[in-house]
Amino acid sequence: MRQLGRVFPALLVIALLLIAWQLYSTLGALGNELLPAPSRVASAGWADRSSLWDNLLPTVREVLLGFALSLSFAFSLSILLDRSQAVRRALMPVLIGSQTLPIIVLAPLVVIWFGFGLTPKILLVALVTFFPLLVGLLEGYASTTRDAMTLMETMGAGWWKTWRLLRLPSALPSFFTGLRISVTYAVVAAIFAEYAGAELGLGIYMQSAKNSFRTDLVLAAVVLCALLTLALYALTFALQRLVMPWYAQSRERPS
Repeated sequence: MRQLGRVFPALLVIALLLIAWQLYSTLGALGNELLPAPSRVASAGWADRSSLWDNLLPTVREVLLGFALSLSFAFSLSILLDRSQAVRRALMPVLIGSQTLPIIVLAPLVVIWFGFGLTPKILLVALVTFFPLLVGLLEGYASTTRDAMTLMETMGAGWWKTWRLLRLPSALPSFFTGLRISVTYAVVAAIFAEYAGAELGLGIYMQSAKNSFRTDLVLAAVVLCALLTLALYALTFALQRLVMPWYAQSRERPS
């Protein structure tokens, strides 16, 4: 009941929005063809579920592999930047500048450079998602208290042991914040990469449905993208509870 009470307001808002959408599509000026009602979107998506599933799997693969590359790169680079202030001062402006590149321009270039296979999609997802992870880790390292660092030095711990036992655990809350921000970008990056060039994927599915003037199928794919993002977002909380259960307990309000 406690968990239900937490999600009930969000479920209520979603239900009210769906009701308003249904009524406007049925009675509004745009009509049910230009703005299909939720019931029609659900019906069309279910009828074409086989094709949606076939296009969902490549997108999920691109997102997961891109995230794996992003996590590996962010962790490795965060260790290097935390270890050397000189390297951090040299690389941070370049890394910040990489985030100013518009994805709508970058996606076609990555496809031109690396072809129409899986590689450009993975690279684009990794490029879009690694920076929040990196910043979260660096900010987390900086939150380590000086007293704790002094204690580790007094006990004779080297840099690696101090990082592993003290600085990394201190960085986990900020890391998971960055992870949740990255999740919201990952699916969008994969869709843009598919728009630029792919054989399968939700981006290709939406393009095909748009060219056939099937607005209901376009919206069905959009809903599927949203559900995928929400599932990944929820997964970050489950992973956080698994990795650092003490943090969730410390943030619970007393009854």
